[in-house]
Formats: sequence, C-alpha cells, structure tokens
Amino acid sequence: MNDPLSPQSNDSQKRLLVALLLSFAVTAGWMFLFPPPPAAPGADDAGVAAAGTQDAGTPAQAAQPSPGDGTPPPPGGTVAEATPPPPAKQVDSHRKESVYRFSSVGAGLTSAELQGVKMREQHSLTLAQGYQQLFGKEVPPAPQMNLAQPVPNQPLPLSVTIEGQSPLGAGVPYAVDEKTGGDVETLTFTGRQGPWEVVKVLQWPKEGFELTYTVQVKNTSGQAQNGELLVHYGRAIDPNFEHAPSFFGGVGNLSRSACWVDDKLHNMNPGDDALDAEKSKGQIHFFGINQQYFLSALYPLEGPRPGRCILAATPTARQVSVAFPLSAAAGETVTLKLGGYLGPKDPDLMAVVPGPELRKAVGLGDAAFHPKLEDTVDFGIWAVICKILLGIMKFFHGLTGNWGVAIILLTVVVKLVLLPLTYRSMVSMEEVKKLQPRMDEIRKKFADNREQQNLEIMKLYQEAKVNPLGGCLPLLIQMPVWIALFTALRNSFDLYGEPFFGPIWRDLTYKDPTYLLPLALGVSMIITQKMQPQMMDATQAKIMTWFVPGIFTLTLLQYPAGLSLYIFTNNIFSIAQQYGLRKWLDRNKPQAGGGTPVVATAGGKRK
Repeated sequence: MNDPLSPQSNDSQKRLLVALLLSFAVTAGWMFLFPPPPAAPGADDAGVAAAGTQDAGTPAQAAQPSPGDGTPPPPGGTVAEATPPPPAKQVDSHRKESVYRFSSVGAGLTSAELQGVKMREQHSLTLAQGYQQLFGKEVPPAPQMNLAQPVPNQPLPLSVTIEGQSPLGAGVPYAVDEKTGGDVETLTFTGRQGPWEVVKVLQWPKEGFELTYTVQVKNTSGQAQNGELLVHYGRAIDPNFEHAPSFFGGVGNLSRSACWVDDKLHNMNPGDDALDAEKSKGQIHFFGINQQYFLSALYPLEGPRPGRCILAATPTARQVSVAFPLSAAAGETVTLKLGGYLGPKDPDLMAVVPGPELRKAVGLGDAAFHPKLEDTVDFGIWAVICKILLGIMKFFHGLTGNWGVAIILLTVVVKLVLLPLTYRSMVSMEEVKKLQPRMDEIRKKFADNREQQNLEIMKLYQEAKVNPLGGCLPLLIQMPVWIALFTALRNSFDLYGEPFFGPIWRDLTYKDPTYLLPLALGVSMIITQKMQPQMMDATQAKIMTWFVPGIFTLTLLQYPAGLSLYIFTNNIFSIAQQYGLRKWLDRNKPQAGGGTPVVATAGGKRK
C-alpha cells in the first residue's frame, strides 16, 4: 500500500487535483456561457399520444362515445345519425388548500391548483429581475402549482378506461351529482358505455390534501366480461418551470412519472428507457407524479393490489397508468377503492396518510393501509446527516421564524462542534509555519531535483512530528455537511420558497439571481486561503489562493442561495476564528529562557 505522504503519491495527487479543477473550469464555463435551450412547448406530444393510444386505454375510442344512451350500435350495422354527446360540464370545488375542477366528459380532473404563497411553481428570475427585486421592485409571482394539467389527446387525470373484449374509452360522458355541506364534500359521476355502467365517487374533507376515489364497474350484459381496468394520471409540463438537476445546474425541480411496485419505487424522467415488463408487474402500493417538492399519488385503500404500471415521460408531459385485472360476471359489480394525496412533499403530512380526518369521513379504521408516501423524499446516503441538520434548523426556525437565520445558527453550531479539531489544525499549521525557512532552503538546494526535494521535505515533517495535512481536516469534515445541506435544500419542502430577509434571496432553495452571495463567498475564500500558512511552492499557492476559489464561486452561481449562505457564513467565522486563535497562540508562546523550540534541519541535525 502506497504511503499517502510519499513523493510519488504527493505529485500524483497534485496532478489529479489540477486536472479535476481544469475540467471543472471548462465544463462550468461552457454550461454557464452556453446553457442548453429549453424544449419547445409541444415537443414530443406526438410520442405521448402514441404511447397513450397503446397504453392508456384506447383513446381513439375515447373520442367516440356510444350514441344516445351509451348502448353499442346494432350488430352488422352503424347508426345513420348519431346523437352528439352532451357538452362537457365543468364542476369546481373549493377547499382551503386547493381548488379542483372536474369535467363531466371522462369524469377526470382538468385542474388541481394548490393555494397559498408557498404553493407555487419555482420562479426562475433573470439577472435583471433579481436586481429589480433587490431594490424593492415587485416582480410578478410564479403561477400557483397545478398538479393536474391535462395532457392533450390523453385521458384526464383520475379518468378510467377498460381494455379487453368490451373496451371502455376515456371520453365517456358522465352525469354529475354534487353534494356539499357537512364535513365531507362528495362528487358522484355516473356513465354508461357498452356493457359497462361506471359509478365514480370522490370524497374529501374541507381541509387537507387528501381524497378518496371509489370506482364501481357493473357488468350490465348477460355474459361474463374480462379485461383490465386502467386508472390514469397525467400532467402537462411547462419546460420553463422545470429543469433537471446537474452538477453546475442547481437542485432542479423535475417531475417524474412514478409507481411503487412490490418493494421498489420506479421513477421515470424524460429520456429514460421504458420500464421493464416484468418489473412493472406486481403489488401496486401507489402511483402518480413525483416532483421535487410536490406529489400527486393514488393508492389502494385496502392495501397493495396486483396490477401493472405503464409510465411515460417527455419534456412536456408525465403520465402513469395502472392496469388492474377486471373480471365481472353477468350483473356483477366490481369495486376499486383508492386514496389520493395531491399536495406538498411534507414528511409530517405524508407519514399519516390516510389522515384521521379522511379515515373518519369515509369510515376507515385505524388499521387502514399506509402507502409510505414519505419515502418519495429521498435523501440518499446522506439521510442521517440531512435529518440531523433539518432537526437543528427546525429548532432555530421555531425560535427565529426565519430559515436564513436558522442556516446561520446551524453554521455556528457546526463551528462550535469542530472547534477542538480546528484548534489542533491551527497548532499543526503553526508548526508547519515554523518549518517554512527550512523548507525554502530545501527547495533552493534541490531546485533541479523535484523528487529529492519532496523526500527531504517529507523527512523534515517526520522529524518535526508535523502532519502537513492536519490543516485540511476541518475542511474535509465540512464537506459531508455541505453535501447533506445541499441534499436537504433539494428535497425538503420546509425550505422550499422560504426567503431570507425582505427582497434578498426570496427562495433559499433557488440560486441567488443577483450572484452577489456567491461572489462574496469567493472573496471570503480568498481571504481565508491568504491567512493560511504557506506550505507549498508559489505556483501551488496561487492555485489554492485564486484558482480554487474561482472555480468554487463559478460552481455555486447556480446552486441554492441557502448553501451559499452557509458556506459564506462559515468562511466569515473561519476568518474570525483563525485571527483569534493565532492571537491566542502568539500570547502563549514559550517565553525567552523557557526553552528553545527544536527545529530539524534538512540533514537531520537539531538546532
């Protein structure tokens, strides 16, 4: 095993560092100067339509409902003059947290708009708008989050179709019966086509983001019917309000088609391969549209149910359909009971789905199936650190009412925890600083022999019992905190849309549109580097002092303002901490006559 302090390892690490920094610089510069253009609205809609025709339950038939009372035309002939279907009736329902709009044709959602300042699309501000906002000018707010925007030529969200020997299309006209008042609002749709009579009952309490969705399918024919009952949920996407996460592109807020089959959650992004047929079959726990901070999900109320998932995702649409086996004898009614959640990805809310109000409203017991929607908040391998950081920030937010202040106080806590390590690091760097004259002599003496130069410097470190990497340890420990905070900002609805102060940084999960905070961060990094003892040659010192802060600043231009705020605050505290510790160390140096420090020479002799 190679010694990490060996000259060969030292040189290779330096070359690797320079190579990585150069590659990051080129990539960042290219992506910053030439960002990829957004997909044109309507792109790939033809592909979505084709996928829906095959997978979503015969939309071609959906456009042609049976005439008259919904009975099929007589065998061997067609209806000469088909009665036109009745016009679609729009039904609006207002609740505290959202406004639903249904269409009687297809009996599905045409809109599910969340209410409140925080329930909005993530606003992408230009540089000009950022400075206008900074100086107090009002910028038009982003639109309210709409979790059910229909995809053109596709089944509406919450619509049902039947595939098999007697198909049922998605465009069947339904009669509507609306009951308001009391603790629960009830909406009943009744439609008929061919041998099928479909009754859909939706219920929801006055408050919250939950609903129940009961589908009753009756076989009115004189013979058994078999096939699949498909439940659809789709959402049209405006590419101007969504972008994929990337190393130089920030946290992203991309919606994904999602389905939990057996013990795994499958998410589909635009451009992903279709879900394997075998993986798509199994026990369905829930399905819907999984966005960065919001979720639209349906789940079997009585527990996981066998079925198969059909996912589709393009730049302008996300779609999911779940097919449940359907077998109905003559005159038999088959019932499918679903629960729904259309709201923010708040773990506290999703952890109790179905909630007590919903269970009471529809007569569910305490043993109702819990679909684990909270698992859609995915912190990955950083889950433990993320939850600790979020717990600390929630505590400070409870005291201050401001998430920006909570991030600053989190920085103070981390600095205090790392103070003993920082002190030892400072002592180590001061010891290295004492060796600086001898290191300069070695560099001059072996200026033409880099390998011998490194050997002598390593020998000097060993004899003086100094670890040259000791000063890097606090930074290395901070890295997981930075990554975990970034992950928390990327996934936590608590922080979504939260401002700092007044017009400054209206959303801590979005980049600083003025770029002032990342630039201030870069300046503070340069100051911090200049305060460090010189432990390398002039070229390497320039790279660490100027190039690395420059790359770091360029990277963070597109990252959340909350992360920049944390690192900037950390740098300010580090500068003050280094200054204070250095003063303390200077006051506590051995006095004259109290002993002479031992310094090793290049030849191993002692002075």
